Amino acid sequence: MADTVDTITMEDGPRNHIVRLTNVSDGTGESDVVKVDASALVGPDGINAPGSFAVVYASWAIQGFTSVRIEFDATTDDEGLVLTGVGERFFDPPLQDPKSTGYTGDILLTTAGNASGATYDIVLHLKKKQ
Repeated sequence: MADTVDTITMEDGPRNHIVRLTNVSDGTGESDVVKVDASALVGPDGINAPGSFAVVYASWAIQGFTSVRIEFDATTDDEGLVLTGVGERFFDPPLQDPKSTGYTGDILLTTAGNASGATYDIVLHLKKKQ
């Protein structure tokens, strides 16, 4: 069996991309799962894929996981956020992808402390960067 997960695009405009990420775990969890695939979207120039994203706002409800990590994909992934409990946060300035060696622009997710019945509900407001 596998965790029951969903990625819902709430907005995909020329500058902004908003997603809602959900999971009901069977105890297996997720590791470096692509949640936002930059190559599948159109960037601010209206032609090319965005080169990266900046996190402008996040809200979350984590239950049963020790934490949920949002990462920027690279040869060695860059930690973006470590989420626990319930919360929300506006980032001013926005949390930037550091564009480390081998970066792809994708947003990844990893769960820790997986338990059967654990859940997360996360909303990310992302700004597309060319």
